[in-house]
Amino acid sequence: MTTSDGPPGTVARIWLWVLGGVLAAAGLFFIIGGGKLVTLGGSWYFLLAGVGLLLAAIQIVRGRPAGAWIFLATYAATVIWSLYDVGLDYWGLISRLLAMTIGAGLVLATLPVLNRADGRTARPFGPLACAVVLLAAGVAGFASMFAIHPEVTASAPAARRVAVTPETQQQDWAHYGNGATNDRFAALDQINVDNVDRLEVAWTYRTGDIPLSTGSGAEDQLTPLQVGDKVFLCTPKNNVIALDADTGAQIWRTDINATVGGVWERCRGLAYFDVTAPLPQPTAPAASPVLPAVLPEGATCERRIIMNSIDARLFAIDADTGAFCTEFGTNGVVDLKEGIGDIANKAYYTLTAAPTVAGTTIVIGGRVADNVQVDMPGGVIRGFDVITGALRWAFDTGSETPNRVLAPGETYTRSSANVWSGSSYDPATNTVFLPLGSPSVDLYGVTRTAMDHKYGATILALDATTGQEKWVYQTVHNDLWDFDIPMAPTLIDFPQPDGSRIPALVVATKAGQIFVLDRATGQPLTDVEERAVKPATIPNEPYALTQPVSVGMPQIGARTLTESDMWGATPFDQLICRISFKSMRYEGLYTAPDVDLSLSFPGSLGGMNWGGVSVDPNNDLLFINDMRLGLWVEMVPQQQDASLSDGGESPNAGMGQVPLGGTPYAVVKNRFLSPLGIPCQKPPFGTLTAVDLKTRSIAWQVPVGTVEETGPLGMKMGLPIPVGLPTLGGTLATQGGLVFFAGTQDYYLRAWDAATGKEIWKAPLPVGSQGGPMTYLSPKTGKQYVVISAGGARQSMDRGDYVIAFALPDA
Repeated sequence: MTTSDGPPGTVARIWLWVLGGVLAAAGLFFIIGGGKLVTLGGSWYFLLAGVGLLLAAIQIVRGRPAGAWIFLATYAATVIWSLYDVGLDYWGLISRLLAMTIGAGLVLATLPVLNRADGRTARPFGPLACAVVLLAAGVAGFASMFAIHPEVTASAPAARRVAVTPETQQQDWAHYGNGATNDRFAALDQINVDNVDRLEVAWTYRTGDIPLSTGSGAEDQLTPLQVGDKVFLCTPKNNVIALDADTGAQIWRTDINATVGGVWERCRGLAYFDVTAPLPQPTAPAASPVLPAVLPEGATCERRIIMNSIDARLFAIDADTGAFCTEFGTNGVVDLKEGIGDIANKAYYTLTAAPTVAGTTIVIGGRVADNVQVDMPGGVIRGFDVITGALRWAFDTGSETPNRVLAPGETYTRSSANVWSGSSYDPATNTVFLPLGSPSVDLYGVTRTAMDHKYGATILALDATTGQEKWVYQTVHNDLWDFDIPMAPTLIDFPQPDGSRIPALVVATKAGQIFVLDRATGQPLTDVEERAVKPATIPNEPYALTQPVSVGMPQIGARTLTESDMWGATPFDQLICRISFKSMRYEGLYTAPDVDLSLSFPGSLGGMNWGGVSVDPNNDLLFINDMRLGLWVEMVPQQQDASLSDGGESPNAGMGQVPLGGTPYAVVKNRFLSPLGIPCQKPPFGTLTAVDLKTRSIAWQVPVGTVEETGPLGMKMGLPIPVGLPTLGGTLATQGGLVFFAGTQDYYLRAWDAATGKEIWKAPLPVGSQGGPMTYLSPKTGKQYVVISAGGARQSMDRGDYVIAFALPDA
């Protein structure tokens, strides 16, 4: 045996000990964790790989070349296993192979040292050349993480450009979702795919109302209104502001400064009514007429802003001056707590979604706090006269006679299903469409009534003038997951294979389902299957043994997870996530909560949430953003005299035991995260999807958001890796071929090409946003603006009070 190279020096010896020590630690971690995983019925890979790493480490510390060859054999086996486990899934392979590839490169570079330590000739060229290749592959793999990896790539452009004409051009953004149809589509194309990269900040306004807390506290989730030369805002404390549409200069400001003790303070939007505008009457046969709106003699509040507040009041404010409309209620204010009964904590009954003006009726619901106690305010839906504020009708979802007028001293049914999100209005039929959530506490249905079972997690169609029920359609039976309908439905003309169109509505749920219903009958226009689901063991729980699944439309982020879907930034936290996954009961989408530890995916955060969808009617495309964040759930015996929840987000944020008052249980929930604070299932954790309504399939789907402003253990990574993070807020589609969105965890307003899903522009924001972008054409200058509010991303401590308008530069 030749020894002409001589033994390695001190530095080389130290390196062998360091490398061997790292591999030994990794091997022991894999052996211990992998052994646990095997006992749970999981993959054998980690245990076997751990043995390989440990053997390699021992030999490397001893200075034996066999250590390198054992590691390389383990690496080769890892490549084979990875391809078997996840196929060619990009993020799956990165998690499994990146660290091991870099490790293989380092081990190969160490092989000449091992040869010398074993008394052999070093022969460095071959190992070092291979090491360079592997390390280059590792660097390339890391660099590839900065590129966008679509979940579904557009096979052909999904949209064609249709020019805006004077007849079709949008005049105002006068409703929360733009039109009464809530489609968030703007027939404007001054800003388009060809020039969007030239957008710049036109003006910035600071509201002075900074939402200082996160999660359970204040958040800015605004979509502004625009009518004529004014833009209208509301702040988390329900202060209302009018700005000049071209300059952002304040015209008037009315401070309400509403508060419910720092919990759930937000204002998503406003409504607008002009008594001088033509009043459309329904055209559908047998539709009830819209009642006239007549101002009292001497009243001057012709154009009015309508706002419901977090402290349960309804306001009418003069859109021209900011003064209260004194003929409305009591000097411009209606007390929405009337008839509600006891409210133990003022944060238990709040209103955050924009009201809907349906003809001349203001339709409002109310947010009843989740998972507090069985005895809570009810979810009554009410209609008020837009001029006087007088109650026209009420629909009590807990009553067998829901339209019954209360006698003096009576209250609406307690703990009934509520409408915490917005609603939509169809002027042709004078119908308002409302999304309902769950009754009582979300996770416990023993105390629910027949009416709770009828109206929970449904779309409800009511006559806007009388409040009479037209139809109801349920998306979840006996909802135990908080899979309520979180958004106002969007009204569309649904294309049929024969070229005809059916008036329909489309709505998405926290369970990742998309339902398309006939607007006249409430019946599904796409296939919905009743699928068998497993009950749990809570005594006397009336478990539903089937659940509706919307198989005729794409299901967004609602796949049934397997162990192979577990992920981590490193193989180590992936292993921990696999152990966690295999340690929980999980039976797919409708895994019922019980006294054991179970997984809910998507969790009660969604799926899809209140931001809603946008629709391009010219191309029959629906755009929707989602989040993919599972929750583990455990029901435990309730401790005596335990303090109830404050009505905020704590049950979904890992805040320990949360008592379910009036039941035998408390709930322990937490987000299904790795020890590094990263979701345990593979990326993306949030996407933007285009759904082709003609083919009822996904046209394209891309991850949304980077880890630039977040990262492991809550640290800001500063790296624009587009892994796709949970989203909140809504999208905006325009006839310029664009989709705008800002509700990411990083601080940008972005634009995508609606035809391909390619991100073609982004602008930095001072803080993150949860608001919905909107756009308008100034009647004075003819300039198109895109406006976004930025008060802070959901998980970020960075907060602000910005409203920012973007426009093309002057010629």
